[in-house]
Amino acid sequence: MKNILKAVTSFLTVGVLSLGLAAQTTSARYDSDIQTRVTQQLANKQDFRNLRATTEDGIVTLSGTVDLYQQKLDAAKKVRKLDRVQGVRNLVAVSSSAPDAEVEAKLERKLHYDRIGYDNQFNFVDVSVKDGVATLSGETYNEVGRDSALALANYMPGVKDVVDNIKVSPVSGFDDRIRISAMRAIYRDPVLGRYASDPALPIRIVVDNGKLSLYGTVATAMDKQIAGMRANQVFGVFSVHNNLEVVKGS
Repeated sequence: MKNILKAVTSFLTVGVLSLGLAAQTTSARYDSDIQTRVTQQLANKQDFRNLRATTEDGIVTLSGTVDLYQQKLDAAKKVRKLDRVQGVRNLVAVSSSAPDAEVEAKLERKLHYDRIGYDNQFNFVDVSVKDGVATLSGETYNEVGRDSALALANYMPGVKDVVDNIKVSPVSGFDDRIRISAMRAIYRDPVLGRYASDPALPIRIVVDNGKLSLYGTVATAMDKQIAGMRANQVFGVFSVHNNLEVVKGS
């Protein structure tokens, strides 16, 4: 019995190896054709002028440099769509560089002004940059807000990689009512109304399953306290986390 099981196992192992080798051989047959088409695709776009590609067993390896991180993503996406390409190994480097503090400040400003007139006041996205890697965190009202923030980072000169730690709030009519009520309670307050004058720096209102969080910067500790009080008065709120920061020196 043991001999039979051993023979069956050996047979299956050989079969799996044979299938793997056959697939690899089939992929290798098309390497030359894939290489030609990849080279043509890269040559057709100015952004990819400094890229090189090699192909082995249907796997395309991209190397070289681009100006922006988004161009690195675009190159891999374009190649991956080609027929018979089994995968893409993206070794492309971003050539643009700048001090982390400078990149972070510019990206932070762009995020402040992102999606004004839509759901800006219901999004809170924070950013930190280290060694050219931009890490985005926080929570957005929907996926559109998250994708918009990521796009800003992808196209920012000096960003070499992007880490997405942004959470998207769950879809909820109950939470939507809390958002609107909180926005009215805060911005209609005679003390807090002035924070609506600059749409890039509102008091951010994030609601997740009835839990309300406030983010942003206010001028005084009193303003922070009032905002927390107004948020706590909103009907249906389970809890309030007042994360507002007070301007230093106030």
